[in-house]
Amino acid sequence: MSFDARKLLLDMFESAVDAASPAKCLPAHLPPRPAGRTIVVGAGKAAGAMAKAVEDHWTGPLEGLVVTRYGHGAPCSRIEVVEAGHPVPDSAGREAAERIFASVQGLTADDLVLCLISGGGSALLSLPAPGITLADKQGINKALLKSGATISEMNCVRKHLSAIKGGKLAAAAAPARVVALLISDVPGDDPSVIASGPSVADPTTSADALAIIDKYEIGAPAHVRAYLLSAESETLKPGDARLAGVANKIIATPEMSLQAAAGVARRAGVTPLVLANDIEGEARDVALVHAAIARHAYEFGQPAEAPCVLISGGETTVTVRGSGRGGRNAEFLLALGVALDGHPGIYALAADTDGIDGTEDNAGALLYPDSLARAAAAGVSAKAKLANNDGYSFYSAIGDLIVTGPTRTNVNDFRAILVVR
Repeated sequence: MSFDARKLLLDMFESAVDAASPAKCLPAHLPPRPAGRTIVVGAGKAAGAMAKAVEDHWTGPLEGLVVTRYGHGAPCSRIEVVEAGHPVPDSAGREAAERIFASVQGLTADDLVLCLISGGGSALLSLPAPGITLADKQGINKALLKSGATISEMNCVRKHLSAIKGGKLAAAAAPARVVALLISDVPGDDPSVIASGPSVADPTTSADALAIIDKYEIGAPAHVRAYLLSAESETLKPGDARLAGVANKIIATPEMSLQAAAGVARRAGVTPLVLANDIEGEARDVALVHAAIARHAYEFGQPAEAPCVLISGGETTVTVRGSGRGGRNAEFLLALGVALDGHPGIYALAADTDGIDGTEDNAGALLYPDSLARAAAAGVSAKAKLANNDGYSFYSAIGDLIVTGPTRTNVNDFRAILVVR
């Protein structure tokens, strides 16, 4: 069988992103118009595009405010779209969060609050709890990002240092009806973890948050630790009467995107194997496991005969020890390349569906059988770059970065490893 490996991998990625497009997945989930006002609020990398989809399909009066990452906005006329800092929160996000929190207060039972929530909302919807400063949250957030903590662990800490997360936004809107539409970027699609659950009861505790800070040796100031030891830091728990009128609906998931990509492969005559949509762990370790499965498929025809493609999603972590550039997808792909060491029948793509891998300008990168050889010819050592957490520079040097710009959605990472003979 003859086909273009690069085109197939890129077509699969494009299909995965398109499956989570707010314009495609949101309209069918809009609630009926209320007797009173409709207030739209939201946060996340997809918030701008979600607001645009609401405007395009809502027939009645509409007002509101959403906050998204810089560069991820969308043109809206009735819903204000504010851009702010991510992954480290900034003053623009704090001010937007203050306005969002104020906008849902003083409503009646005839009113509707439509919450548009997607990944990235934890940093973007940053309203520190009383006694906690934005600088406190920025410092702890930066340390967690470098520590190797999982997204669930990071969001547990964020919730307990926030005045708006862990169900507090929805509670402030009572007695209005609250409908939250969520695009999931978290393993297991747990609504309480997506953007730290501003509309969802939180099963975690302040003690859990403090344990995570201690686990990763995060240097939290004394007043932050004291706050986490107080009752005031606790989030809303399941069964709280203030959340009785809240409906949380997940409208797009990583699994939906992986299955869309699998369909592309199948139509090209390539057997797709979806390994999992919720893989976590150090990017380098996850890469070693994927490399082993790909080699086994090539050599033994298991778990599928070539041509086949191994597909996975989730959110890996990177414990930063070097000073290089690159997000978790570049790290994964470089570790995969080192492990495969120029294997002649294996190609791969790893990219973030939001279009931004970490803090760089690329979504991810592509790996070919000759990637390491081409880099070596240019004087670039794959192992040295990996040791320095410098996957971006490695793939930039050989021209194999994937640059899409912001996709305005987010169902986390997408990985596809193509095995051919």
